[in-house]
Amino acid sequence: MPSTAVIGVDIGTSSSKGVLVGLDGTLLHTAVREHAVDRPAPGHVEMDAGVWWDEFVSLSRELTSAHDTDVVAVGVSGMGPCVLLTDADDTPLRPAILYGVDTRSVRQIERLDEELGADEIARRCGSRLTTQAAGAKVAWVAEQEPELFRHARRLYMPSSWLVRKLTGSYVLDHHSASQSTPLYDTLARDWYAPWADRIAPGVELPPLSWSGEAAGTVTAGAARLTGLPAGIPVTTGTIDAWAEALSVGAHGVGDLMLMYGTTMFLVHTVPGLLRAPSLWSTVGALPDTRNLAGGMATSGAVTSWLRELFGGDDYQQLLRLAAESGPGAGGLLMLPYFAGERTPVTDPRARGVIAGLTLSHTRGDLYRAALEGTAFGVRHNIEAIEAAGGDIRRVVAVGGGTQGRLWTQIVSDVTGRAQETRTTSVGASYGGALLAAQLVTDARIDTWNPVDEVVAPRPEVTPRYDELYALYRELYPASSHVVHALADLQAR
Repeated sequence: MPSTAVIGVDIGTSSSKGVLVGLDGTLLHTAVREHAVDRPAPGHVEMDAGVWWDEFVSLSRELTSAHDTDVVAVGVSGMGPCVLLTDADDTPLRPAILYGVDTRSVRQIERLDEELGADEIARRCGSRLTTQAAGAKVAWVAEQEPELFRHARRLYMPSSWLVRKLTGSYVLDHHSASQSTPLYDTLARDWYAPWADRIAPGVELPPLSWSGEAAGTVTAGAARLTGLPAGIPVTTGTIDAWAEALSVGAHGVGDLMLMYGTTMFLVHTVPGLLRAPSLWSTVGALPDTRNLAGGMATSGAVTSWLRELFGGDDYQQLLRLAAESGPGAGGLLMLPYFAGERTPVTDPRARGVIAGLTLSHTRGDLYRAALEGTAFGVRHNIEAIEAAGGDIRRVVAVGGGTQGRLWTQIVSDVTGRAQETRTTSVGASYGGALLAAQLVTDARIDTWNPVDEVVAPRPEVTPRYDELYALYRELYPASSHVVHALADLQAR
């Protein structure tokens, strides 16, 4: 007799991942489909939404045929906030504009701040306008592609696009909506019609639901394509980092999730609304929760870039070389702002800097400098969170970068914070599977995914890292006028 299972699928920046999970949390099968983003112009990062659905179909077919199981629910998540505009027939009008790695909306942010009032936006929406905000990117399309925008009728993100394809429902989760500044009123927890009508005229913004609520059930047509049973429920879903937090139980007040992926995300759960000009204040994935969050534009993306430059060395080999380099990377210091930076710098014109290079430095030194530069960025974000009133009591690490432990050890050493890792570190797709399971059973994350180990900071390396962190904080303001000029040259 077949066992019972759920499926979770996450659409990420560099790949889509799906998991088949038993109702007791057992990971039965994992499948991945790699893809690339498009960069049609400096600061523009896009993706064809057809990839999202095609990869979901492919993943679903593999997962449903991998084991003799009855799939009873589906959970979805995806990178975000993204902007996919469609016409009334759900035909995409252009490639989707991705989250804060896409920095095209600088001028629209300046205009909206002036017209609506930067302080009023922060008060009503919880966050200031940055290139992370989906609303500013909608404004970019309206301004730069007016003929196309005239046909825009619906707004999707990766998770809501999958929901639409699977169930026919047009719905978005509250958390994703709260990253659509200035379209969403975080005080009322609803779209703010006066600004939505002004920025997105003619667009029917989706009804809102919570991430773990059922958005609908799989239609007969979607069942034929995906191999899923018709009639099973599908979650509303959410943005990947928040699904990652759910996958490791990091959604209680005082928790901080660190997501080690292509980019680095930090999600801190707070008891009430906190505002900070250099961070994102959002509603949570679950009802009655709020977060103070940050994100770095690159982390794993830099290590991937270095790996390619080094001729495709195996990651384990690079980690071994980085470990041999030792704390301080032989006197190298890296600003990991290779695609601008999101929080707390909030500078789309920032660029990567490697300081201290000599002819004696090695691949291991450079790779370690990338890991340490990301760790310094995490410390910078943690200090901003606490300055805004956050109270971090527990740190939980998740994502592919936790494998091999070196990176997590460096982050603990730099920040002075212990980090929990869980038995399963698959990430957002596993969090989506948990929400799917909770539609049909009383699944609990501590039973599904217990703590595996705690990575503790090493006091003996604290003085070296404190010294380097001080230099890290000096390096950006000291070099910003140069990298801004270079960023302008790159844009010509």
